[in-house]
Amino acid sequence: MINKAGNCLYIWNIQVHTVQYTFRSTQYNITFFMILSSRASGVLLHISSLPSEFGIGDFGSAAYHFADRLSEAGQKIWQILPLTPTDLSSGNSPYSSSSAFAGNTLFISPELMMKDNLLSAKIIKNRPNFPVEHVDYKAVHEFKQHLFTIAFQNFQKQNKHKEYEQFCSLNSYWLDDYSLFTALKTHFAGKPWFEWSDALRLRNPDVLGIAAANHIEAIEREKFLQFQFHKQWTSLKKYCHAKHIHLLGDIPIYSSHDSADVWSNPHIFQLNSRSLPTSVAGVPPDYFSPKGQRWGNPLYNWTALQKTEFIWWKHRLKRNFELYDAVRIDHFRGLVAYWDIPAHEKTAVNGTWQSVPTLEFLQSLTATFDHFPVIAEDLGTITDDVKEVMEKFTLPGMKVLQFAFDDTPNNPYLPHNYTKNCLVYTGTHDNNTTRGWYKSDASAKSKHYIKKYLSATPKEVTIHEDFMKLALSSVAMISIIPLQDVLGLGPEARMNQPSTSKGNWSWRATKAMMKEKNFRVLRSFTSIYGRL
Repeated sequence: MINKAGNCLYIWNIQVHTVQYTFRSTQYNITFFMILSSRASGVLLHISSLPSEFGIGDFGSAAYHFADRLSEAGQKIWQILPLTPTDLSSGNSPYSSSSAFAGNTLFISPELMMKDNLLSAKIIKNRPNFPVEHVDYKAVHEFKQHLFTIAFQNFQKQNKHKEYEQFCSLNSYWLDDYSLFTALKTHFAGKPWFEWSDALRLRNPDVLGIAAANHIEAIEREKFLQFQFHKQWTSLKKYCHAKHIHLLGDIPIYSSHDSADVWSNPHIFQLNSRSLPTSVAGVPPDYFSPKGQRWGNPLYNWTALQKTEFIWWKHRLKRNFELYDAVRIDHFRGLVAYWDIPAHEKTAVNGTWQSVPTLEFLQSLTATFDHFPVIAEDLGTITDDVKEVMEKFTLPGMKVLQFAFDDTPNNPYLPHNYTKNCLVYTGTHDNNTTRGWYKSDASAKSKHYIKKYLSATPKEVTIHEDFMKLALSSVAMISIIPLQDVLGLGPEARMNQPSTSKGNWSWRATKAMMKEKNFRVLRSFTSIYGRL
């Protein structure tokens, strides 16, 4: 079904066609491999955590300022969390998104929109008194939607839309479905797609065409916002490259059930005739979680994926390799074997392990892309089959120092056990800050072992520096330090606490934290340990 609306041509396909292509890497996809062969370091900070006058970090001046700080400190990598859309109903988690392809429009900078004559200075100055040290997502969402409506109206009055039309055309493979999905979600007051009418739920082509015609304005508005996201992110990425900083992104392994991905590709997920999952994702019980973790995402139908030559995953990686110079795949072990939980089960206890056609999958992907800058998140209990796959495809894994000190010299997270082909972190977005961990989470045994390992008595106020030294001095090819640990912040700066639904993903750095003097210790250690 084809509809002409505004400046873009919309085409909705209900079949997934196998497309043969070879994705040519950019210079920076390729040079990330050069980084992997040398010693380098970087900082983990999500866009939402940047300072901003608009309630949430964005692609405006503070992002460029942070890139300057990284460059001055000799850092080569800026790692961020997924840039995909977030939602109030899912706790604003970047790992629970309505799309694996779209950008989070909350990161669009009103400041940059003003420079493009889409907003006036008067309009952006008339803003709420947002909190400085955390994100009030509800307030930010309401304010930015107001600005976006005005910006879209001004954009429609402009005549120079060639770049926009090109963007719509090049990204139609995900943008058409996503923009229609968001328009229908708004129309149905947020109701999930699997509760829509059967004709829309099952994607009847005639009904989709009618729906598109009825929601032209909302569809155009979403495409405009995705274009703004693209323009601003591309500009920031170009600036980072000029500073010799590479961008490391993150890919959640699974899609949310209520997403454009599952709605537009139901055949590659394990769904029943009512579009509900028959089995869901999670992890089995362990020492830390007696009932395991039931995440609830629909599982992939790997037989269907095989028949399409894994085209959806190829499209997904194509998109991510355009956004970032390299990506980390979260819960990589799920691409080797996954914990299959019957959908009716309330916990993860009664799941079973199911295998994935991993070799065929990865061989197909690596044959498609001339470079494959992928890092495997291999934390937790990792079996030999996962290790063999990572070794076969030379995929770097991860080490986290907060997991290292259990009084066992064979602990794989202790620096003396590292191999070169890995990334080491003091902690991740799911961990407490290092100071917060040492104060409240580390056991007496762990603290005693840290003392023996350092041959010194650590102090809470400087434990983050001790861990930075361990990470940066290790043989690991890349060391990543969360900004909270660079600054020596406490538990108030924690980004996420797994298995909790409130207060996560909201921490923000202040302008004062971005002063050059706060990065001098990082630069010194980076120089001492040969990572400049």
